[in-house]
Amino acid sequence: MVARSYLALDLGAESGRAVLGQFDGERLACVEVHRFANQPVQLPGALHWDILRIYAEILLGIRSAQQHAEALVSVAVDAWGVDFGLLDARGDLLANPVHYRDSRTDGMLDLADRQVGRARIFETTGIQFLPINTLYQLLALRESGSPLLDAAQALLTIPDLLAFWLSGTAACEFTNATTTQCYDPRARAWATALLDALELPSRVFPVVVQPGTPLGRLRWAPTVQVIAPAAHDTGSAVAATPLRGADEAYISSGTWSLVGIEVAEPIITQASLAANMTNEGGVGGTFRLLRNVMGLWLVQGIRASCATDYSYEQVAEAAALAPPAAAWIDPDAAEFLHPDDMCLALRQACVASGQTPPPDVGGLVRMVLESLALRYRWVIERLESLSGRRIRTIHVVGGGARHSLLCQLTADATRRGVRAGPVEATAIGNLLVQAIALGDVRDVAEAREVVRRSFPQTEYLPRLSARWDDAYEQFQNGLRPKNPASRS
Repeated sequence: MVARSYLALDLGAESGRAVLGQFDGERLACVEVHRFANQPVQLPGALHWDILRIYAEILLGIRSAQQHAEALVSVAVDAWGVDFGLLDARGDLLANPVHYRDSRTDGMLDLADRQVGRARIFETTGIQFLPINTLYQLLALRESGSPLLDAAQALLTIPDLLAFWLSGTAACEFTNATTTQCYDPRARAWATALLDALELPSRVFPVVVQPGTPLGRLRWAPTVQVIAPAAHDTGSAVAATPLRGADEAYISSGTWSLVGIEVAEPIITQASLAANMTNEGGVGGTFRLLRNVMGLWLVQGIRASCATDYSYEQVAEAAALAPPAAAWIDPDAAEFLHPDDMCLALRQACVASGQTPPPDVGGLVRMVLESLALRYRWVIERLESLSGRRIRTIHVVGGGARHSLLCQLTADATRRGVRAGPVEATAIGNLLVQAIALGDVRDVAEAREVVRRSFPQTEYLPRLSARWDDAYEQFQNGLRPKNPASRS
C-alpha cells in the first residue's frame, strides 16, 4: 500500500506532543513534529488547565504535520481522564477546566458515600474511588453553589472538547466516558439514576462514541478527518501494548501507573470493590480491569521540591547508586496527591510509620521506586484473584519503560518477567486506532503485530531475593522493615 500519514495529538499532564505516524502496510514509523509544556495556572479560586493555550499548541502541531506530510489523512486527540469543560447552549466554553489536583474535591468522596453509598456507586459504575473523578468534581460544583451547572448544556472531557473545536462534533468517546464514574459500563449508558440521586444534571452528558469513530472533517482542511481514538491516554497505550495472551498484564507508566489486564466484560464484585479496582473502557469492545497507582508523579514531586538542580536522568542515576531502601511508603496515600512539598511529605510519612527517612535525594527516589514495585505486586496478585488467571509477564509501556531501574525492580518485586516498550505507546495506540478506522489495519490484534514489528522491547528477568518477600510482607502490614539491606 502507499504509505499513509496520521497525526496523534497526545496530551499529558506535563507536556503535549504532536506525533506523525506513517504506515506502509507493515511497519509504523513515528516522528515528533511538535512538543510543548503543559503548565497549569493557579488562579485565586482554583488550579486550572490553560486549555486555550493547549488548543493553540495543537493547531501548531497540525500545521507542522502538514508541512512534514503532503497527504495527512487524519488527526486524533488523546489526553488524561476525569477533567472536563462545560459548554453553554451555543457551544461556548463557560469556564477554564479545573485541574484534577485542585483541592476542591476534598471531602466529596465522603459526601457521596453519605448520600447514596459507596456500594451503589461501585455497583453502578465499576470505577475505582479517587477524589479526582469527574463525579466528585461535579459534586464540588454543586456544593459550592456554582452557577456553572445550571448554565451548562454539555460536558466534554478534555480530548472531546479539543476534538469538538477541531471538528464541530460534540461527543464523548467511550474509553474516557468510563473514567468519569458517571457511566454504567454494563448498561453501556450514562448512569442517570445515580446522577439524579446526587442531584447532578444528567442532561449535560453527550452521546458516547466508540474508539475509531470519525467525528467529521478538520474545519479548515476538508481532506483531513478528525477521528475519536481511544481518547483516554491509557486506553490508547493499552491498544499499543503488544499483549499476546491472558497471562500477560500491563503497566502504563507515567505520571500515574495504570496496572491492569484486558477483559471482555467488567468485573464488578464485592472483591473488586474491596481491592478498589476500576473497569475502564478499552478498544474493540474490551474493558481494562486495572488500578490507578500514583506513579512517577512522586519522582516529579521530589525533583520539584528538593532536587531542582537535577535532570530526570540525574535523579534516576542517584536512585540507582543509592542502597536498597530501608523504608517504604504507600504510594497511593492521599498526602501525596497534591502536597506543597513532596520531599517533606515523604519524610513525614516515614516518621509517622516509625521508619527513618532516606538521607538524600537518591535514597528518597529509591524508596519511591521500590514502593511502587511492591504496590504493583499487590495489584497483580489481586488481578489474578479477580480474573482467575495466572499472570506470567508484565508489559511496561509509556515513559516508565525507559526507566531501567524501575523496570528491574518491578521484575524483582513481582517475580515476573517484564517487557519494556514502546515508550510512546499512547501516541502509537492513537495512530493505530486511526489506521483501524480508515481500514488500513484490520483490528487491535493486527495493530499489536504492527507494534511488535515496528518497535523494540527490552526484557528484564526477576532476580530472586528473600529481601523482596520480607519487604512485601512488611509493605502489606504497614510495619517498619527489618533491616532489608542486610538480606541478599
